[in-house]
Amino acid sequence: MSENQWERGRIIGIGGIFFKSPEAQQLRDWYHAQLGFDSSPHGFGFLWRDHARAEVERRTVWSVFSQSSSYFDPSKAPFMINYMVDDLDAFLNKMKARGVQIDPKRESHAYGRFAWIFDPDGNKIELWEPPA
Repeated sequence: MSENQWERGRIIGIGGIFFKSPEAQQLRDWYHAQLGFDSSPHGFGFLWRDHARAEVERRTVWSVFSQSSSYFDPSKAPFMINYMVDDLDAFLNKMKARGVQIDPKRESHAYGRFAWIFDPDGNKIELWEPPA
């Protein structure tokens, strides 16, 4: 099935894996020294190609956050997964129709649009629509 045959508003990949550490910089340094991950505060990017459009390069970000970071709030989980979506508005409309809890906050940046939902356990899930 080609990408054009899929209904818009679906997850197309993992955009990021984020977790907290009480010693974030030391942990970043360990991952850099032992596994070769970039130790910048913004994390390490795994590059890959879009299956349906091989000319499109994608990135999955792996990043350690400070234990005191409020970025995952109100979730109490020490992690957050970022899912890449093909159409943020269509995806959020589906979630609303299904009764999924949606954070009213939205962000737009040069690198894409963001929104958040919550699973039944209260874990915050980040949604990212990359720029066209």
